[in-house]
Amino acid sequence: MAATITAFDHSPDRGRGLARDMRVRWALEEVGQPYTVLSVPWAAMKHPDHRARNPFGQIPTFHEGDLALFESGAIVLHIAERHGGLLPDDASARARAIAWMFAALNTVEPPVVELSMAFLVERDQPWYEARRPMLVERVQARLRELSDHLGNADWLDGAFSAGDLLMVTVLRRLGSTGLLDGYPTLAAYIARAEARPAYARAFAAQLAAFNAAS
Repeated sequence: MAATITAFDHSPDRGRGLARDMRVRWALEEVGQPYTVLSVPWAAMKHPDHRARNPFGQIPTFHEGDLALFESGAIVLHIAERHGGLLPDDASARARAIAWMFAALNTVEPPVVELSMAFLVERDQPWYEARRPMLVERVQARLRELSDHLGNADWLDGAFSAGDLLMVTVLRRLGSTGLLDGYPTLAAYIARAEARPAYARAFAAQLAAFNAAS
């Protein structure tokens, strides 16, 4: 039975692959699993029908047989554990890859999201210009640390893994900020990930969905 995921019927990222269903699409493409997409209108996000899928009224969700999941990281981990290709076979390497999944979502993503949300909802407020340098520095601190760790390696820990998949989706949110310009190692890392055929298929699917809804 093919999995079903939910996604925006008209994504606010305008098909740029930034909405979190992209993570799930990419993971399923990496492991070669078919899936269908249930589009959810903005007006239905907080409706009881969708809250039955995700109590917080967000996307994506994942349904396969009797299993229903929400939270993109949990969904990607489930896919990676069930199908080969996103987690190493070696137990120690597998644990490290999962640690990088948590690092992407718990360490790197929060300051990235805080910066982007401040721009979206606070930039007209008198305190925004005073607060922005602190938000930028928090992001840059994580970028410096991540760049130092990556060094000359292609991926975070050996072969490409679910940790890289999640980390790249987080970093791509900075694409329009110019903050990645000072970190060529990270820019090259993102480019390698975007060159993967599975990424290209997932991106094309999300863009096609946006165009169809426009």
